Amino acid sequence: MEINYIGHSCFFFRSESGTSLLTDPYGDIGFSFPRLKADIVTVSHGHYDHCNVEAVDGAFSLLRKAGKFNVRGIEVCASDSFHDDAHGSKRGKNLIFSFEMDGIRICHLGDLGQKLESSVLKAIGKPDVLLIPVGGHYTIDGIAAAEYVRAVSPAIAIPMHYYVEDLTVDIANESSFLKAVGDKYSVRKELVISKNTLPSETQIIVMERI
Repeated sequence: MEINYIGHSCFFFRSESGTSLLTDPYGDIGFSFPRLKADIVTVSHGHYDHCNVEAVDGAFSLLRKAGKFNVRGIEVCASDSFHDDAHGSKRGKNLIFSFEMDGIRICHLGDLGQKLESSVLKAIGKPDVLLIPVGGHYTIDGIAAAEYVRAVSPAIAIPMHYYVEDLTVDIANESSFLKAVGDKYSVRKELVISKNTLPSETQIIVMERI
């Protein structure tokens, strides 16, 4: 399976058979969204920096509500959570998406705003790869994100939704998260993984935007 980071909370996955899945395509956030074609598109919530589905090419299947789905042989589960720490009263609901591709379990937390709670841990399950927001303000911050990583113990944890150059969304950068997890991480432009190559202990990977 190939993983590419498109930026913000958007990732592009391609299975060995060629099926592709795209998460949270963004609108105008200071840099433009590239032209991409996907088979499956997931949207965690309706804010402009996560739901620009009109920018995606192809006759894709759009998943943006809670439930269990089977699309082109990919099992996807979307679970309700909250975009804030006040049971959604500030920013509403958020979907946590979990799916399996090439035998690898992926969990994308969207704009999760809840601190460590048993209900969220149940929705996350036991993923091999955890995609987690770390920028704070609208989501959990770096310290809370590190607590989730320690509780879930994925093989790979990839931070997302943090400040980078030119971003116009008011969030912090990834430094507090990296410090909280011990400053042990690698930086990758592209990630190609298989079930047999997953690390036995959690690795933090910071991905560069393509």
